[in-house]
Amino acid sequence: MHAFDVLGDPVRRRLLELLAERERAAGDMTAIVQREFGITQSAVSQHLRVLRDSGFATVRPLGAVRLYSVNAEPMRDVDQWLERFRGFWTPRLEALATEVARGQRESGTG
Repeated sequence: MHAFDVLGDPVRRRLLELLAERERAAGDMTAIVQREFGITQSAVSQHLRVLRDSGFATVRPLGAVRLYSVNAEPMRDVDQWLERFRGFWTPRLEALATEVARGQRESGTG
């Protein structure tokens, strides 16, 4: 599965956001995602499997618990692909930051 197919799903993006915070047990993530998206435990398990199979997440057993963590390598691939597009937004973001700083100096808040 292509990285953007994996990241295109909001449930999988949410699971990765949770994993970006720290290693988590499957059950903890399932409870959060079920509450937020209203999907079944089985559906969450399928999304976790896609993350594992595509390499975005790793899992390790700890007794009866399965602990998940982010695998950064696929993210690097996405970052490299996005690199060619940064030129479109980087100058605009830098200009915006300059304008914000100027406005703060003029208003005395910065």
